[in-house]
Amino acid sequence: MNTFHCCATCEHFRSERVDDKMRYYCSRLRYETHPKYQFNCWSPTEIVQKLMEKRKQER
Repeated sequence: MNTFHCCATCEHFRSERVDDKMRYYCSRLRYETHPKYQFNCWSPTEIVQKLMEKRKQER
């Protein structure tokens, strides 16, 4: 199981403040999401890829 897999670690995840509330959405799929959600289209950011590789080497 990948502990990094969630929308907040995806390169398509965006957040913006609208009327003093945070709005989270996927720029690729163009719909609202939540940071902890998980989808099969996940593309980790470069930083997350490096962390996953480091953790893999530590095992």
